[in-house]
Amino acid sequence: MRDRDSGEEAGAAVEAGAAAEAALHKRLPTLGVFAVLKGTILMIAAVLVLSVVVERFLVGSFHIPSQSMEPALHIGDRLVVSKLTPGPFELDRGDVVVFSDPGGWLKESAAPQRGPANAMAVGAPSLAGQSPQGSTANIVKRVIGLPGDRVVCCDAQDRLTVNGRALDETAYLPRGVKPSETAFAVTVPRGELWVMGDNRIRSNDSRYHPNAVHGGFVPVDLVVGRASAVVWPLSHWSRLSAP
Repeated sequence: MRDRDSGEEAGAAVEAGAAAEAALHKRLPTLGVFAVLKGTILMIAAVLVLSVVVERFLVGSFHIPSQSMEPALHIGDRLVVSKLTPGPFELDRGDVVVFSDPGGWLKESAAPQRGPANAMAVGAPSLAGQSPQGSTANIVKRVIGLPGDRVVCCDAQDRLTVNGRALDETAYLPRGVKPSETAFAVTVPRGELWVMGDNRIRSNDSRYHPNAVHGGFVPVDLVVGRASAVVWPLSHWSRLSAP
């Protein structure tokens, strides 16, 4: 009798095990779906976090809406800007930089007789891919004078000089355009920059803001980064480096 009961118990255990295994097999597809869904969510979250970190600390994308930096930069060009300069890497004369408005540049219009149009802002970077057109938070120009430099226009040969040495600007000035239609002589204060657009007759830059907060100079702290390349349109692709 005891052997019979043991056999029945063993049979019941086998049936219970089989039922549990069958239930597990039924659950496996559901568990697999949840695992895939969880992995996808984690991957998307990681990509978003990485995008924010890259955009915040490493690189940014900016849109050019004006002629102030022609021929290097054209309307519609999209720039990649390295945010490691200034920072781990130092700014250099000739670098193309994006910076925040030092105060009033985007509201003031250049004097009519000077010629440049007040159209020099670049669009703010957009993580979501939205059009940055209409954004006027930032400005793009070329660094001419670093802190402590004496920048003068112009010498007997109609050239800009920095610390008494003439600049060779043939690499970026449009053909036939003078270094400046307006004479000036400035010493760049500590922690600030003197910047100018390549298209000098269409650039509202350091020359035209003597009454602004920083007197036409740009604090290094306001520099968002150094433009390293034009990436769009592909026909305009080029690296941007100091001559």
